[in-house]
Amino acid sequence: MCRPAGGALFHHKRNTQDISLGGMRVYSDEDFEVGMRLDLDVLMPDHTSVRCWAVVVWRAQLEATAPARFDVGLKFTDMASSDIQRLAAVLVPVR
Repeated sequence: MCRPAGGALFHHKRNTQDISLGGMRVYSDEDFEVGMRLDLDVLMPDHTSVRCWAVVVWRAQLEATAPARFDVGLKFTDMASSDIQRLAAVLVPVR
């Protein structure tokens, strides 16, 4: 899961579908424009978060029966090296 940065916005969670060190794909009810820059917290399995900055690289409107209104592709643009290491430690390689 990810959310806009800052604990006060916790109710705006987005359902992360895929994540890598390069970016992630999320479901969202918000209509983000391609090129929009986002400040995000990626929620870790231990209930801590990793702060990252990302840009919207694509978005697709989903069907009415989908879990959200949009499927959104995000590319990470900035992340602290310690946070990159924390995220890398929990990612599972795709086989």
